[in-house]
Amino acid sequence: MSLVSACGTVPDAAPSPTPPSPPPTATTSAPAPATATSTPSVTPGRTALAETRSTLTPALKVEVVGLNRVQGEHLVVQVRLSNTATRGRISWPGELGDGTRPLGARRWASGIGVLDTRERSWILPYQPEDSPCLCSDTSRDGLSRTLDPGESVTLYAVTPAPAGEPATATVVTPAAPPMPGVPISDEPPVPAPGMNIPSPGAQPVSTVVRRIVTPSESLDKSEESADDGERLHVNLSSDVLFAVNKATLTSRARAVLARTAERIDASTGPTVRVEGHADSSGNDAINDPLSRRRAQAVREALTGLITRDEVSFEVEGYGSRKPLYSNSTEEGKRRNRRVTVTFARPEPAQPTPAATPAPTVSPDATGLSGTARAGGQPISLRVTGLRRLPDGLGLLTYRIGNEGTEEVSIQELHQAQDWMSFNRRAAQNIVLTDAERGRLYRPGRLQVPDGGDVDLYCACTDTSGVRLFSSRFGPRQARDLWALFELPPAAATMRVKVAAFDELEVPVQ
Repeated sequence: MSLVSACGTVPDAAPSPTPPSPPPTATTSAPAPATATSTPSVTPGRTALAETRSTLTPALKVEVVGLNRVQGEHLVVQVRLSNTATRGRISWPGELGDGTRPLGARRWASGIGVLDTRERSWILPYQPEDSPCLCSDTSRDGLSRTLDPGESVTLYAVTPAPAGEPATATVVTPAAPPMPGVPISDEPPVPAPGMNIPSPGAQPVSTVVRRIVTPSESLDKSEESADDGERLHVNLSSDVLFAVNKATLTSRARAVLARTAERIDASTGPTVRVEGHADSSGNDAINDPLSRRRAQAVREALTGLITRDEVSFEVEGYGSRKPLYSNSTEEGKRRNRRVTVTFARPEPAQPTPAATPAPTVSPDATGLSGTARAGGQPISLRVTGLRRLPDGLGLLTYRIGNEGTEEVSIQELHQAQDWMSFNRRAAQNIVLTDAERGRLYRPGRLQVPDGGDVDLYCACTDTSGVRLFSSRFGPRQARDLWALFELPPAAATMRVKVAAFDELEVPVQ
């Protein structure tokens, strides 16, 4: 197997093993960078498989012009950027760099990737030993860093292929909303003029994969959950389960634990871990034994409620040593008083087939738009889609516009009250609510290893770093934003609340 380049054929290389699941430091064999030719890939006349617009620079059109699976385990993604403005150059390298990598590795096209919905992972280009990214390099590939009006440039990135050999994939870039449903070809990729795409298996590289965590919580505040693709972490409110300073379950606790037992029954994992946690009130002499007794009480109750066999338990009490929130507020303390039940993630339920096709979301449809004010200017919101992706994920896209005559910065987009902290600013102030089933969903998080720790980045529109001005709107300017969520399989509609805008009822596509 070899990949064809515009300047000849790249020699075959020995097949490499299937890339491992996260963490993203595992080493496998994958494409090696090739020496550039002098001809930049400008204005190729290729049919786009999908397209979107840059949030930061709306005149920058982003198109997928190639998505090819190679040797069954690698993926070559080709993306075309075009300046659709009538005047003014556009600088593109900062728009495509992966902001979750160290500063020196954010160059080139390191942010081009795909979603692996089955593994709940965000897959980015391989990282060779001698360069930050197995992708287009402006210096090596002879690419201009700016685009004149009407000019285009085609870039490539080579990544691990999503698990399960799917027929389509969602292509992601830092610049713009994701592009779902892009067909994957098993034919050799056809590079743009002047582009060399290296052959898989030529040198060792590291995979760069971000696990996606999707948080949700019950409207009655009895529990909140985080699904990381491998395990489900269910945080049960101690205020619901127990009286103050007690470890005896309340009458209300049984219903909460029954729902948790159903989720454990749907799992195939043999081990359930139960951890007790307290807020910062009191001291370790009080909190440690109380948190352990509460964990034991939950374990005993779950033992009688779980119906499948061969389930073992691990029990621990951590007192106040592992808070999820700041203990400086009463709400933070309430959420920190919890019993966490962790077990293997159940297989996602399949969506309930609809009697009629789901309606197509029009941004002008009644009920899918709203208005608010920021900085004295009228601001508009239009939901452009709530699309169901495979394996229980969903993609919300929406457009915010400044209808006024003065520039305004919409800071409310960042001001979410959430139970997971972030490493960067993002348009995270979005909540989806399934009122029928009494559950609230928040944007997903990308887990990024940082030494022995893990940083969390919002799986939504980035408004930090190069994209700092994505939340700044000029007069009559609109931007397209997005967020990734877990979606309940039976939901036909969801309530969508964005920042200060009124809640909207939105159909699921």
